Amino acid sequence: MAARAGRSAWIYLALAAGGIAIVYPFLWMMATALKAPREIFELHFWPHQATLDNFRTVLLATQFPRWFGNSLGIALVTTASVAFFDSLVGYTLAKLRFPGREVVFGVILSTLMIPTEMLVIPWYTMSARFGWIDTYWGIMFPGLMSAFGVFLMRQFMAGVPDELLDAARIDGVSEFGLFTRIALPLVRPALAALCIFTFLGNWNAFLWPLIVIQTPGMRTLPVGIALFSGEAGSSWHLIMAASALAVLPVLAVFVLLQRQIIEGIVLTGLRN
Repeated sequence: MAARAGRSAWIYLALAAGGIAIVYPFLWMMATALKAPREIFELHFWPHQATLDNFRTVLLATQFPRWFGNSLGIALVTTASVAFFDSLVGYTLAKLRFPGREVVFGVILSTLMIPTEMLVIPWYTMSARFGWIDTYWGIMFPGLMSAFGVFLMRQFMAGVPDELLDAARIDGVSEFGLFTRIALPLVRPALAALCIFTFLGNWNAFLWPLIVIQTPGMRTLPVGIALFSGEAGSSWHLIMAASALAVLPVLAVFVLLQRQIIEGIVLTGLRN
């Protein structure tokens, strides 16, 4: 019993240390966002007199609301697109029999081995050719479908009982009806996890929006916040205030959907 209690104590101590290491940067960000500019480089952690002037400046004197709306709209559209098309392709590859099905799946999986940095040049060339530079479509099109999402949904769709689908076919349900009315409800945890990860990935996307965006009004949130830092110095009080506002949707997603996130991760790890 004593040995087990000792191990438990060490485990809880390690978890507490990990929690502090994760929470401390967030607390430092909030403390810096509430400081006046002259206090930022002083040694004390918490501001002597907290102020909301940094948040007021970010919201009223910059294009932060526009950047926030851009990021939110792009993240929502790409999430909806990935949820529909990836699950549809996953269902097709898992439940429909046609020549070359495994080859198509293998080609889709092979794209996971290509680093995003290698795709930037062909993406930009295509965007310039079709006039997508500095447009919302130009920002969104690389993320409208995901090879990982196809793989994830195909694996879960394979677990849907064929007998259930055959019974529905006998009742006259169309193939698309089988997908929307039977298959999708049965893989809801995986679909929820895919939507969450896709939303967060697009919300935090930086490299491609930085390359394809040219005008200030089209910037997404990460790109806009990065411009608070320049050759003449960094406006840390504005960077921290903008970052604190930008992290609110992410926190809301985790707080409201933490059960689906955990369940999706667990199920993804168990599915083969």
